[in-house]
Formats: sequence, structure tokens, C-alpha cells
Amino acid sequence: MRNRRFYLGFLVVALLIAGIVSGFASANPDGLEHVAETLGFSGTATDHATGDGPFADYGIKGIGNARLSGGLAGVLGALVCLLIAGGLAWMLRRRTSPEE
Repeated sequence: MRNRRFYLGFLVVALLIAGIVSGFASANPDGLEHVAETLGFSGTATDHATGDGPFADYGIKGIGNARLSGGLAGVLGALVCLLIAGGLAWMLRRRTSPEE
């Protein structure tokens, strides 16, 4: 029961942080984009295969409000990461028999 409360609390805090902080992410170019613009070769970049996907550019396509779009993308990203990490931990945990 105690572990369940901890995991639930962790999940709630992680989702709150992901949803709130992602909404305030900077719209300025990241480091690599900034260097490419500074050195003048940013025009040679091409989109990758999923560049027009529903989660491209750290947001959710179809949501007009940039802060809401970024926040929801952060929440969904955090959920996916936590599910993958939790699934791997569950699969890889050592099953020990109780000692008598």
C-alpha cells in the first residue's frame, strides 16, 4: 500500500511538471538550430520522415493554443516514457523466492 501511494504521487508530480513546464518552453531555436543559423547553413536542412507527424515540433498538431499543445505533448511524452520504463523494470526485475 505504501509503495502504491509513492508511485501514484510520483506519477501525479511527473505529469504536473510535464504539463506545466512544457507549456512554458521557449519558442527560440535550440542550440543546434542557433549554430546553423549563425553559420548560415540552416537553409540546407530538410525535414525527416515524421516531420509532419501529429507530435512534430514539440506540440500536438491541430491544437491552436501553443501552450496547451506543448503541455499536452509533455504529458503524453512523460506517460510514454514512464510506461516504457515501468514495463522494462517489471520485465527485468529479479524474481526471488521468499526465504523460509
